[in-house]
Amino acid sequence: MEKLLRFKKEDLTGYAVSFMKKFGIPEEDAKIVADVLITADIRGTDSHGLIRLNTYYGNRLSKKMINPLTPIKIVSETDTTMLVDGGNGLGQVVSYKVMQKCIEKAKKSNVARATVRHSNHYGIAGYYSMMALKHDMIGISLTNSQPLVAPTYGKTPVLGTNPISFAAPSHKKYPYILDMATSTVPIGRIKVYEKKNEKIPLGWGIDDDGNMTDDPKKVKSGGPGALMPLGGTDIMRGYKGYGLALMVDILCGTLSGGSNLTDIGFPHDYSKESNISHFFAAIKIDAFRPVVDFKKQLDYVVDTLKNSPKVESHDRIYIAGEKEFENAEYNEKHGVPILAKVIDDIKKDCANTGVPFDIKPIS
Repeated sequence: MEKLLRFKKEDLTGYAVSFMKKFGIPEEDAKIVADVLITADIRGTDSHGLIRLNTYYGNRLSKKMINPLTPIKIVSETDTTMLVDGGNGLGQVVSYKVMQKCIEKAKKSNVARATVRHSNHYGIAGYYSMMALKHDMIGISLTNSQPLVAPTYGKTPVLGTNPISFAAPSHKKYPYILDMATSTVPIGRIKVYEKKNEKIPLGWGIDDDGNMTDDPKKVKSGGPGALMPLGGTDIMRGYKGYGLALMVDILCGTLSGGSNLTDIGFPHDYSKESNISHFFAAIKIDAFRPVVDFKKQLDYVVDTLKNSPKVESHDRIYIAGEKEFENAEYNEKHGVPILAKVIDDIKKDCANTGVPFDIKPIS
């Protein structure tokens, strides 16, 4: 097992904010980016946490490939919709602000949708869908991304991992939070296995000949090789994941007039902008029925699922988001877990940024 180090949340947040400010990002925007990244690590989604601090953001900021000021522009707007140009700014910043605007619109008009073009990677999709929960709303968050996934019967990466997140409140301890890639796994998960020097499960990716592989090095960002769509091969109905990925790309890229498929840039390609697009929605529950009744019924649905008969080797059925909330509770108390290898890479990558990583782990 790769060694894990644990850090105080406020220390990692402070470092990420200082790192971002070094590139000219306003402090309030830097706090948004830092919170999205640290939230990913706290919830156990380490593939989207600090592991991407420099490789996805710092590198592009240093080469002027991301506008640090995130100059958001509203292209068109109605009482219930928005089309936003992200100004080639930070995806986290424009996404946070646009989802806030969706929530404000939904308070007045019951339902609001927004699509964003000319943006960059926005971190975990669930961060933005969860913003709706404290307002007794359903939240939806989608994004397209750089081509990493081969379509069914294809061997070349054409589609993004194109995640979907859906959040709904309940009376139970945890709300329902679906946050999933439309590929079998995100590319960050492959990179985690590569850093651990471990084989990936068969069905996660293919090599450059289109054959399934367990070698993470053969499933590279931008090829050779590719991720597989959710479900995997056609016999496992992977074309459903392929279809969902294209649906996300239509709602994000085509609806906004942004980029699709192979027109989207890679984080390590400094010859062009990323041009990633997003889609957000907020749905006011009491526009349909009393919130208390909705939550009671969702509780019943959750209880029915969790109390249904289980296979012999397992004594528990989980609901989407449950494991992540349990991870967060533990990690808030015991410290944010980061792979020692990731910390080593951060120290090395950030040595020349003027923001050296000198935080002491708590364990």
